[in-house]
Amino acid sequence: MEALTGTVDRVWGELVAVSHEIHARPELAFEERFAAALLTDALAGHGFAVERRVADLETAFVGRSGTGPLRVAVFAEYDALPGIGHACGHNIIAATALGAGVALASVADELGLTVEVYGTPAEESGGGKVLMLHRGAFDGVACAGMVHPAPFDVVRTRTLALADLAIRYTGREAHASAAPWAGRNAGDAATVAQVALGLLRQHLEPGQQLHGIVSDGGAAPNVVPAGAELLYYLRADDAGSLERLAARAGDCFAAGALAAGCTHAVTEVSPAYTELRSDDGLAAAYRAAAVAIGREPVAPEFERSIPLGSTDMGNVSHAVPSIHPLIGLETDGAVTHQPEFTAVAAGESADRAVRDGALALAAAFAAVAEDEDERVRLLTGAARRGSDGGGR
Repeated sequence: MEALTGTVDRVWGELVAVSHEIHARPELAFEERFAAALLTDALAGHGFAVERRVADLETAFVGRSGTGPLRVAVFAEYDALPGIGHACGHNIIAATALGAGVALASVADELGLTVEVYGTPAEESGGGKVLMLHRGAFDGVACAGMVHPAPFDVVRTRTLALADLAIRYTGREAHASAAPWAGRNAGDAATVAQVALGLLRQHLEPGQQLHGIVSDGGAAPNVVPAGAELLYYLRADDAGSLERLAARAGDCFAAGALAAGCTHAVTEVSPAYTELRSDDGLAAAYRAAAVAIGREPVAPEFERSIPLGSTDMGNVSHAVPSIHPLIGLETDGAVTHQPEFTAVAAGESADRAVRDGALALAAAFAAVAEDEDERVRLLTGAARRGSDGGGR
């Protein structure tokens, strides 16, 4: 821990600068060119061999350091939200990943590590990690982790499976006053569907959620709209529950089209996200490291009761032993995806979180690398996945 602490403290100023620069230049999914360039240049400056455009994604990358058999993956996220910028604090995630990677690289030879810092675009919408996973970017990785900001510290984060859907209704235009009978109102179809979804809420299983917006409702009041679109998220505790919810919601979408005499099409905006699985060994190591530097994570018995959203890290965690702990900020009541959280994400507590998150994550990976049983477990798992065709 002492060597890791020295390295993180030495580069902390650089990490804060990276966090603030990304915060000041918010970029949406798959458009994170500034952030990707900033991070790859920083990794190269610390001696990492950098590969850009990983998995045929322009803003994905990997930086590698060390030649040890235990391949450790640290994930950086850096996409922002429309309108409210870094209200999920991905600038902090990016800087934390850089710090953890640099710290681990300083002890890679001693611990028999290959340290890999992955830039993973489009977490908010687009599923960058899912695409990278399916295209083999993480094949051979023994374990993976990242740290996400929040109003509190949690080690074994709970997330929900997610379906990200666009529902497009198609009808026929007509003059809304002179000949409304000649039209087929796609906006009505969307309205009926939303009413049906609202009634469905009474019958949702525990853990299931649905929420959405009307992204297109027509162009003018005096024209019966021939096109309308809903964007909806469906969430559930696990993939099986999500599949059942999707079937019920699909009937509601279809009911809107039937009632209004329209047609409809449902498409995935992003690949489906699965629920997060935290690896026991990595989680225990992270908790010990976080406590050692003065953090106070939520007690294990309360972790499952803390609600959260969804992440494409869930898909990775089903293929590779992973952790996705939360690092607490002083938010004065603000929560993620609020403009107030955007402001907090470049404040003093966020800067401390960059330092503490980088150190705790690096220390967790170092601990499992030094523990012979954990090391064997992770290496054996990576070899087994490789013989089965990788993480895909």
